[in-house]
Parts: sequence; structure tokens; C-alpha cells
Amino acid sequence: MSQALRTAAEIADTVLFPAANAVDTADRVPVSHLDLLADNGFHGLSTLDIEDYSSVLRLVEILAGGCLSTTFVWLQHHGPVRALDRSANQALRETYLAELTAGRRRAGIAVGAAVRPGPPLLRAEPVEGGYRFDGSAPWVSGWGMVDLLQVAARDEQDVLVFALLDAVAGDTLSVAPLDLLAVQASRTVTLTFDGCFVPHERVVHTVPQAEHLTGDAESQRFNGALALGVAGRAITLLGDAAGTLPDQLDAARAQLHTAAPEDVPLARAAGAELALRAANACAVHQGSRSLLPGSDAQRLVREATFLLLFGSRPAIRSALLNRLTQC
Repeated sequence: MSQALRTAAEIADTVLFPAANAVDTADRVPVSHLDLLADNGFHGLSTLDIEDYSSVLRLVEILAGGCLSTTFVWLQHHGPVRALDRSANQALRETYLAELTAGRRRAGIAVGAAVRPGPPLLRAEPVEGGYRFDGSAPWVSGWGMVDLLQVAARDEQDVLVFALLDAVAGDTLSVAPLDLLAVQASRTVTLTFDGCFVPHERVVHTVPQAEHLTGDAESQRFNGALALGVAGRAITLLGDAAGTLPDQLDAARAQLHTAAPEDVPLARAAGAELALRAANACAVHQGSRSLLPGSDAQRLVREATFLLLFGSRPAIRSALLNRLTQC
């Protein structure tokens, strides 16, 4: 195990997990948690001594097993960092990339509304000097904790326009908080864009929607590590009562890490279903105290349920329904 993974495990066990129940009832993730991750270089994964992509997935899993709310906000940051690192907009890269990689600035994402199949919820219209964004972006996490947002809107030719915008409400950008089953401290909101002007200088890149979707499996694989983290924490709390769940976790991890792109939905479904079973087993093992506020098991059950639905796709949903409805 690399030093980065050992550090992540220490942070998860000694800082994140002991505070997870308090964070669960808070209105935001403590800035001290995000600062700690930044201080250890975790806002710029390319700078760490991580050997391969599987180790990146293990890092996400380890942190999620400490505090899902913290990891959920932290995870969003890496989409903008990766996009900016590949951007041809040199001025934008020079202004923000080093700041984001160091964690001195933090970023979130608002891309699903345009990327998803079907008509876009967020539309881009070319105008003089840039684009006009109109529509809504549901499920934007980290509001009030991030400085920048990577926003995607789609034009009439089904080209996605990715832009890096300041995370500030105004006359053309309004915010409506969401009340979630779990990770409420992630401050997840719906954004409404009403003629929001995006200058060319803030555009990260443009890409046809169909081309972008060919790489969607990797983002789904990345997100799948969250469920493995919740499953792993539940298994740890079960201790000797865990039965074969540790072996099942190893198998689900191997499946997620090695699945071909077309098989990632099946791997996502396997991990999410395992997290739900492990969390429920933990609740049963701990007994009626799991019904009380402040119970680790209760929180894990809610988090596992949340992860059944987070970042889903039709293929993942179908695979999960099949697993959950077959004896």
C-alpha cells in the first residue's frame, strides 16, 4: 500500500469516521476536513504517489468509509481538475489549475443536466463573446463550500459546452437547496440559469455529446468506489459477525476495478447492492439502538440507500432492479 493510501486510511479512521455522525446532522462538511485533505495533497491526485487507477479507486473507497458526506464533496472537485488539466484554454489553466490542485480553491460540478440522454435541462446558445446558458442543473453538491463550478450546457447541435464559473448566485443564477435522505451536509442544490452569460474565456472545452458519453463508464466506475467504502465500514463494524461479506467485498472491488466499459453498470449494481446488504446486516447486528439518532448503522443504511440512486444510469438501474427482485 502506498503512503497516500496509508495516510488516507489514518485520516478516515481517526478523523472522518469519529465525526461522521456529527457531520450527518450538520448543515455543511467542516472546512477542517477539506483542509486536511488538501494539506495531504488529496485535491490533486496526479501529484500523489499513487501507482495506478485501481489505487485511485481504493483512495475514494477508503475515504468514503470514513465520512461519505466529506468524500462526496471532495470527489466532485476532481472532475473540474481533470477537465482543466486537458483544456486547450491556456489562460484558464494558468489562472486556476494550480490553485485547484493545491486545494486553495475548490470546485464542484453541474454537468448531468446537459450530458444525460434526451433533451437537455440546461441549454447553451451562442451569443456574441460567448454563450447564454438557460435551464436548470439539479443535484449540484458543495454549494457554499466550493469556489468554482464546472457547468455543462448543450447547444442545438448536441455539442456540450463545458465552462468554469464562479459559484455565486446572482440575477441570472438562482439556488434552491434540496433535502436529502443522506449526505445532507454536502449542501446539494438545484441551480437555475436564466440568461447567464458565459464568456469564451471561461469555456474549458466543447465536445459532441455522443463523444463525451463514450467515456461515461469511467466516471461511473469512479463513483462506484463510494458504495464499496460504505460496505467496508459496515463490515468493519460487524467484526466477527460479518460472515462472508469481506470476501464479497473483495469480489465486488475486483469486479469494479477490472470491468470492461460495457460491464461497469453491472459492477456498479453489485457494489451498491452489497453496500445495502452490509449496512442492513450491521443494523440488525447492533439491534434496536440502530433506530436511534446518532447510530452509525442507521447512517450507513441511509447512505447505502442514497448510493443506490446517486449517479445512476438506465443500465445501472436495470441491473440493480434485477439483483433486488430476484431470489
